[in-house]
Amino acid sequence: MEKSSTVPSNYNPPPPLAVSESEREMVYRRFLCIKDAVACINDKVDLIAVILSISLPQTTRGTDYVCKLKIIDESHPEIPVHVFAQEIDYLPFVAAVGDIIHLSRVVMRIYEGDVYAIFNKRFSSFALYDGKDVENFQPYQVLLRYEARKHDAMIIAGLRKWLASSHVIDEPNFSLLKEINEVGLVNLVCKVLHICKTTDDKWMAFIWDGTDVPPISIYKKPEDEGHNPLPLHFKPLPSSGDVLHTFPTVGTILRLIFDVECMPYILQLLKVRQWFKLFCVECKVHEGLWYGVFTSYSKIQDIPNVDILILERQSNYDCRSLGNLDRMPSWSFPWPSKITEVNCNAPFATLMDVLTCQKVRKKFRCVIRFVAVIPWRVEDFRSSDGVYRVKFTLEDPTARIHAYSYAEDGEKFFNGLSTGGLKRKLNELLGIPNSDDDGQEEIEGGARNPPWVQCCLKSHSIKRRRWIFDTKLVG
Repeated sequence: MEKSSTVPSNYNPPPPLAVSESEREMVYRRFLCIKDAVACINDKVDLIAVILSISLPQTTRGTDYVCKLKIIDESHPEIPVHVFAQEIDYLPFVAAVGDIIHLSRVVMRIYEGDVYAIFNKRFSSFALYDGKDVENFQPYQVLLRYEARKHDAMIIAGLRKWLASSHVIDEPNFSLLKEINEVGLVNLVCKVLHICKTTDDKWMAFIWDGTDVPPISIYKKPEDEGHNPLPLHFKPLPSSGDVLHTFPTVGTILRLIFDVECMPYILQLLKVRQWFKLFCVECKVHEGLWYGVFTSYSKIQDIPNVDILILERQSNYDCRSLGNLDRMPSWSFPWPSKITEVNCNAPFATLMDVLTCQKVRKKFRCVIRFVAVIPWRVEDFRSSDGVYRVKFTLEDPTARIHAYSYAEDGEKFFNGLSTGGLKRKLNELLGIPNSDDDGQEEIEGGARNPPWVQCCLKSHSIKRRRWIFDTKLVG
């Protein structure tokens, strides 16, 4: 996302407000370094400093908004700045930690020995500058009361030079989606593919970095599938096929729920098809599906397209999208389980390839996990006329789908196994821990961890159905 040289297009300057007598009597001193400013309690000062952090906006007890910055310069350790505004659009939209802010006529305060600055909506103003661009001295956001001065460029240049040679901004570790191994907080670098509202009126983003999230053990009993089925998605895919067909078909697309009040602010920062750094995202699991939650403790930051973190992720995806074996789930290496055999030499495909295919009829060779089946009892796999009619739920790192084993293709898939043999093979296919070798009795509380297996699928895009074919269980 490029930094704009103007304020947001919907910005309107705040109306003039009455200034109290006490505010009018404040001494206005123009200080340019924090070391001097902290000694001027209750005075108005100017500060030009580097932004270390910024919080998401919150509503005050009244009708205003507030966000909190931490700023630093080479003269003094960091100090907080509390920025108040009548409207959320009047707050600073900081593109990146390390950018430079010019705060004009902020009031220095002290509370329990800690000094901080107050940005007063009545008379303060600000301008934001890129912290790394050594040639550009135009602010990318200003409050319209702001007035630039002749020597601002010299101060900004000095701060940029100091910032480049110092280590005041510690870059945290960023995880790939494939490195998520437990529920908890992570920092991510991801591309935003789509933003929409969910059915429960929450905002959600589809994010991606080209890698595969780890498979999750499933605790739901297979026999419950008939009345309480596993969901195909944590939240539904976009209803528009035009949107879905723009999604990459390799790598997990993670749903990110926004559990914050300041969505207008977030929506102005987020841009579809742009990469972002996401800090303190809470990773959770629902019915064996990973998802993320962006909370009031989370942060978001723009990232330039030439950043090494983006280049590494994009290069990894380019290799995977072109290769054959690389389209297999990374968790299935060195090779899928031999529970199944396929009679198909087609290139490997992902389930997202299957979902986004626009051909009316197409055949695919996938590496997937069988996570559910209806009906559950193998004795009920055949209908009253003796024809196999079985619905499986399949998953890989890109999607979950339903696929049917039907008629002659079902005969081939179940490979003439006896009832006892089919029960054992079904347990193995679904990752069910058994208490003995002969029955379907599930160990109480046992987690299911289905193996990765090969499976050939044929799809009909108009009917939106998929069938298992040219695949058989190995007895």
